[in-house]
Amino acid sequence: MASGYPLQNTLPVSALGVDSRATFINRTYQHLLGAIVGFAAIEVFLFTSGIAEKMALTMLSVGWLWILGAFMIVGWLASRTALQSESLGAQYAALVGFVVAEAIIFVPMLYYANEFSKTSDGGNMIQSAALVTLLGFAGLTAVAFVSRKDFSFLGSLLRWAFVVALVLIVGGAIFGFQLGTFFSVAMIGLAGASILYDTSNVLHHFPEDRYVGASLQLFASVAMMFWYVLRLFMSRD
Repeated sequence: MASGYPLQNTLPVSALGVDSRATFINRTYQHLLGAIVGFAAIEVFLFTSGIAEKMALTMLSVGWLWILGAFMIVGWLASRTALQSESLGAQYAALVGFVVAEAIIFVPMLYYANEFSKTSDGGNMIQSAALVTLLGFAGLTAVAFVSRKDFSFLGSLLRWAFVVALVLIVGGAIFGFQLGTFFSVAMIGLAGASILYDTSNVLHHFPEDRYVGASLQLFASVAMMFWYVLRLFMSRD
């Protein structure tokens, strides 16, 4: 999820040697994998323990649009914290806090999708959405790595688009209009552009000590893509 360059006056990892760059990239994607595994582990615990159902019913009473808004705001705040803090401990705290917060925010969506899939004639839509997200992330990451292109020009466009999306979400919550399939498709495209932007930052602009913040930003974009891919699957049936 785009939030600007971390520290403009810090030497970016792209200016360092090959070994330093490789170490930074490996650490970033190892932490990203850890965040995804941690997210999945929390969801498994919540659903197998029965806590998820109570949480979902309570949160759904608030309304989908408010949950969508919370999803975007939490991602922005955590990304800013992780990227601006020079303390490694603070970066880890932001990453862990963000993963936990996202796991909680995802509960009603996953609960509804799980219940809905029981009556549909298709396969498990959660697994299908996860697979589509994984393939999309892998493809976009390959584009960024192979092309070596600097996608920093997307930054201003992404920030503007996120503001517009948040305004639409708040407007829908206040005035009661629905954000349909077109909104989900647009947000999937926005998440894809965000992954390109974030991956480009990892390759070109992040300082060597911000691998935790880099992984958080990538995780935020992956989570957003998964959210709206799943939302699109749910609206399809």
